[in-house]
Amino acid sequence: MEEKFICRCQEVTEEELEAAIADGAVTMNEIKRWTRAGMGLCQGKCCSKQVMNLLAKKTGQAPGSIKPATYRNPVRPMMIGSMTKEEEQDASR
Repeated sequence: MEEKFICRCQEVTEEELEAAIADGAVTMNEIKRWTRAGMGLCQGKCCSKQVMNLLAKKTGQAPGSIKPATYRNPVRPMMIGSMTKEEEQDASR
């Protein structure tokens, strides 16, 4: 059988997602923690709907009742000087 990648960023296959659901994952956060689906560069923008639909289908939940996984703000490097009071004062002007 050919592998079908649902989360291309993390290379998570449909088979891996189905296995996680069979092992008891019933929320998007559980799927994300157990398989890393949605944790790649796109942060789930490409795969989350497919994962939600698969989760709904396999658990018998209504697709609209499944809450999306929590998201974290991306971490970006910043200049130390941007955290000083001088920068705050400049931003408030």
